[in-house]
Amino acid sequence: MDDDKPITEQAIETVATAVEATKGAAVTAAKTVRKAAKKVAKKVAPKKAKKAKKSSKKAAKKSAKKAAKKTAKKAVKKSAKKTAKKKKKAKKSKR
Repeated sequence: MDDDKPITEQAIETVATAVEATKGAAVTAAKTVRKAAKKVAKKVAPKKAKKAKKSSKKAAKKSAKKAAKKTAKKAVKKSAKKTAKKKKKAKKSKR
């Protein structure tokens, strides 16, 4: 502490240097955290992407199966109706 400077000025300087130091420490900490987060993201992201890809493939297969079943059911119903209509027409034409 300087005896030449008033106490208030010394206090202000001390606070200012503390703020600067804290600011620097905060910036450094933020950079470190950001770096660590990027590393973790690099490790985790491919696994998540693989899982998402697998699940999307499974979902696509499921939906394809459902669609195939629906179309098969509809086709069976339609063909049954068509044959019934043909039989009715054949009976009418015989009369």
